[in-house]
Amino acid sequence: MIPQLLLDGEHLTIAQVVEVANSAPGQPLVALSDSARAQVERAAQAVQTMLREGCVAYGITTGFGAFKDRVIPLDQVEKLQRNILVSHAVGVGEPFDRATTRAIMLIRANTLARGFSGIRLATLELLLDMLNAGIHPVIPSKGSLGASGDLAPLAHMSLPLIGEGTAEYRGEILSAKEAFERAGLQPLTLAAKEGLALTNGTAVMCALGVLETVRAERISRIADIAGCLSLEALHGTPLAFDERIHLLRPFPRQMECAAGLRALLAGSEFVRSSSSANVQDAYTLRCIPQVHGAARDAIAYCRWVFEIELNAVTDNPLIFCDGDKIEVLSGGNFHGEPLAIAMDYLAIAMSELGNISERRIMRLTDEASNTQTLPAFLAVNGGLNSGFMILQYTAAALATENKVLSHPASVDTIPTSANVEDHVSMGCTAGLKLRQVSANVEHILAIELMAAAQGIDFRRRVLGANTRLGKGTQPVYDQIRQCVPFIDEDTVLSGFLAAVHQIVTAG
Repeated sequence: MIPQLLLDGEHLTIAQVVEVANSAPGQPLVALSDSARAQVERAAQAVQTMLREGCVAYGITTGFGAFKDRVIPLDQVEKLQRNILVSHAVGVGEPFDRATTRAIMLIRANTLARGFSGIRLATLELLLDMLNAGIHPVIPSKGSLGASGDLAPLAHMSLPLIGEGTAEYRGEILSAKEAFERAGLQPLTLAAKEGLALTNGTAVMCALGVLETVRAERISRIADIAGCLSLEALHGTPLAFDERIHLLRPFPRQMECAAGLRALLAGSEFVRSSSSANVQDAYTLRCIPQVHGAARDAIAYCRWVFEIELNAVTDNPLIFCDGDKIEVLSGGNFHGEPLAIAMDYLAIAMSELGNISERRIMRLTDEASNTQTLPAFLAVNGGLNSGFMILQYTAAALATENKVLSHPASVDTIPTSANVEDHVSMGCTAGLKLRQVSANVEHILAIELMAAAQGIDFRRRVLGANTRLGKGTQPVYDQIRQCVPFIDEDTVLSGFLAAVHQIVTAG
């Protein structure tokens, strides 16, 4: 673990976001680099210069959205910034978990550290003080349209800075004012541009995307392992993973997946030899590299998108300082379309990992489909015992839910702000749907792992207790068997499924 993370707005990594999100407050300590401090101060001074010179600039001396043409008197500029927070903090739904909240705070601070937003050093450092002290704003998860940024959730994130809202502190939900008092911090009064700088950006979408991309990478690895265990349980052949096949269709991640499957299955005595009269398997086994590899493509695309977005400046307007020349430019970097499309793409890919896993579960439990390699529903004394029959039902229900959730959010838009903001990305919705899809896939994979282990034990009765699994699958089988025994009669399976699910979510 790094002892201190210095933000400069340009070099934040996905790994660092994950570390801060999942670490205790202050570990690592997050601070601004010297270059960031200078950049932030320069832009804040530029805002004060514009105020002294009477410049009219969006969100600094004007209202917001459809009120962009309403000039605000100088003596009300500070109230304008407070008003944007209190009026925009209208999110609903379950609050984000602590890890997501910490990721949101970190990403927003890094964006502001670039020095194009006009926020004061003291305000940005107070946001980092909150993060380091473990004051986690209560941020409702729903309300963002993903254009003009994540306005409602970021307003909730920012309320504690002015002594408003609620926050989690050391396991308690408190008023932000009380949380600040306990942590020894003082709220402040926002200056010109600061309320807009805090709320007008993609930090919520970006946090969801970063965390779900890393989660998808883990799920993808587990899907490969589950597929290999199922292949062994079903007496499948690894011949379809031969490198020569995949070199003739050289999608990089398809080839990478096939190589990984070969490594997992190396040395297995459960697989079918090349001399078998049964020359090929069903698609759910034979086409694992093609399906899982395509999902890896989506994951890689998301990593590329979010590595860029982490160090992007996404608020509006932006302040450019060139010597004594100051320009305020209005643009649309807050628009979440690149993130929304990426997360929709990833939701489709995760849904497909769930679909093919559910079909492998079906094959493990359907005696006719597995050519009687395994008993019906993996049950001992089937009929009296239902075995794993209903586990496949659960997987089917989750796979079906994922098909609904995989409808892209990014193709929808509802105009807002009196039709000024007339196209939005729905990026936060895409992220929330992706999160649910991934959660469902984790359960489906847990069911497959549990069913494959049961199938392998049935096959051991024929092959012998000392028959070897693959080099990569044996340790996973052993881990499953530490918490789930062979099921020889009907019993409550939910506790065993929860134990395997915990293995999946732990990676």
